[in-house]
Amino acid sequence: MDTKKLRQKILDLAIHGKLVPQDPNDEPASVLLERIRKEKEQLIKEGKIKAPKKSKSAGDTSHYPKEGPWELPEGWTWCKLEDLCTFLSRGKSPVYSESSREYPVFAQKCNLKEGGISLEKALFLNPDTLPKWPLEYRLQSGDVLVNSTGTGTVGRTRLFDKKYLGDYPFVVPDSHVSVVRTFPQISSAYIHIALSSEYGQQYFAENLAGSTNQKELYIGSIAELQIPLPPSKEQERITGQVVGLERFVKMLDEQRGLVQKSIESIKAKILELAIHGKLVPQNPTDEPAIELLRRINPGFKPSDNLHYEGELPNGWCFSTIGDLFQHNTGKALNGKERGGEVLRYITTSNLYWDRFDLSEVRTMPFTETEKEKCRATKGDLLVCEGGDVGRAAIWSYDFDVMIQNHIHRLRPKGKISVKFYYYIFLLYKQHGLIGGKGIAILGLSSRELDKLVVPVPPPAEQERIVTSIETMFRTIEEIRDSIDC
Repeated sequence: MDTKKLRQKILDLAIHGKLVPQDPNDEPASVLLERIRKEKEQLIKEGKIKAPKKSKSAGDTSHYPKEGPWELPEGWTWCKLEDLCTFLSRGKSPVYSESSREYPVFAQKCNLKEGGISLEKALFLNPDTLPKWPLEYRLQSGDVLVNSTGTGTVGRTRLFDKKYLGDYPFVVPDSHVSVVRTFPQISSAYIHIALSSEYGQQYFAENLAGSTNQKELYIGSIAELQIPLPPSKEQERITGQVVGLERFVKMLDEQRGLVQKSIESIKAKILELAIHGKLVPQNPTDEPAIELLRRINPGFKPSDNLHYEGELPNGWCFSTIGDLFQHNTGKALNGKERGGEVLRYITTSNLYWDRFDLSEVRTMPFTETEKEKCRATKGDLLVCEGGDVGRAAIWSYDFDVMIQNHIHRLRPKGKISVKFYYYIFLLYKQHGLIGGKGIAILGLSSRELDKLVVPVPPPAEQERIVTSIETMFRTIEEIRDSIDC
């Protein structure tokens, strides 16, 4: 189950009035809005709050939207976000302190990507600048905070609570965060729901300004957002229901994580059984592996066991990757190239476990000699030398491609199941048997790879093992999918 989509569905139902039933005895939202309008007008006259910029007077209701993007339930009404706010503003540009850690500044990074709020990475205000910060800039419980700059983070919303302060006296927002503070009669949690919904997020996305690298969500755009406003009591019922459902969704997330861990553990166990000859029964009529290896190399001598627990099954033996595969690496990425045919090539950034990402493939000239050395053809096992050392995939395309020098190309010398040895690499990686040496970047040199000791089952058993592994993996995935749906 896609819990992210489930969360959005819950928010969507909430702001459409479909999450909880309406109560005809609730005071209509239009009456609540009129009461707020009068209170706001009085507060502006008394100078306790500021009049919205570039708006009509607080006593003019003609700017209230009569209709919105959808038809509302009975008792609801459309209004603009600014109609509900006592404070709607971006923060200020702070002067930071190099020594004081008393007054934290709320920045976009405090709105955690994975959810929630944290002041752990906050910088701190220079105490000498406190007089430049009016009291309304000190965040209060119920403030809805909106990230207002930056591609990828703009529009992210969080609901503030003073519990996040810990021992700090207060926190103020920097200029990249907007504060939405509503009248007490309005559920700030409901406003947070509206702003976090797909409707609110799409509005923000469509009303951004600035360049691609620095998108801006201006406070005027936030103020103009049309809010589907329920009666006050229904706001509370909606937020209570959302909180309850969020606990359920969180539980699903946790259970899904446990299921995924269990699946990975089961898969690892299957690979262990496979490499120890315990996944499928041995067939005494199979040609022993030693005969295959002697055909490849008449002078073959079995290798010593370096990483194996227990005895080898009948018909198996140990060998090395160098005995089983023809081995090359590709071409270094040089700034100045000599002549040759310009061909597509892949790097370690294109190679993932059991697959390739070919959305971005570069080109480089290759000479005739380099072509043979660096060409990957269908059936070759490609292994990363650097980065995620040992990461492997089989080139399964009908066209050839060149490889860079940080990719090992393994081409079987005889009747060998390449997929079986892909699974060997996967299991060795899981058990830390493939590492590499190096100071800045761990690597797997050609010499180390050639000497890597691996078990060799009879060729027919290799195929049976691969078939069994893939059948079991497919069944496990189907079970997982049935749990998720």
